[in-house]
Amino acid sequence: MTALSFIPTSRKGDAWFFAGLKSSFPNLTESGADVLHEPRACENSESARGCKVFHVPSNDASQAEQIEGEEMILHNGAALLDQVLIFQYKGKVHAIDNKCPHSAFPLAKGTPFDIEDFGVVLSAGIHCPKHGWSFDLFTGTSDRNNYKLRTWEVQLRPISNAKTQIGGGADQDENDDAQEVWVRRKQRLG
Repeated sequence: MTALSFIPTSRKGDAWFFAGLKSSFPNLTESGADVLHEPRACENSESARGCKVFHVPSNDASQAEQIEGEEMILHNGAALLDQVLIFQYKGKVHAIDNKCPHSAFPLAKGTPFDIEDFGVVLSAGIHCPKHGWSFDLFTGTSDRNNYKLRTWEVQLRPISNAKTQIGGGADQDENDDAQEVWVRRKQRLG
């Protein structure tokens, strides 16, 4: 009798990829007011878009490439297939599919907002401007029907040279924005 050996399948498509420093994502704080892809002023007086979009091949996440400019908001369902939208809303970095699961519309044109009940903030969501649908940023749940937005895992890691001095003599590891943002597809269990 021959023993069967277990050979795990390759999970290159589920690998982590570097998306930039946390400080490169403007912190959007106005509920329902900021359209993600629009440029805004950053702390260092430069202008940056409120989000980043990456094309992440499903078979090898190490080949992720950032999509720049107007290409991040083109309404082309096929092009949106393997795109991830990354942004910071109220201090938390979120990563979701750039494609609305209802209408294949780029969510980089969307607006983040607070999900509230009687004035109590319960969660955060994103509003798709095409048909007015909304999705929870943590669960992906839609406000209508059974559509579900895929959410991605986000990990904030200390910068490898974290002892570099920044303005005011403070170490980078004491600064919340001095972190690297790493993203990957959520792992399927089982």
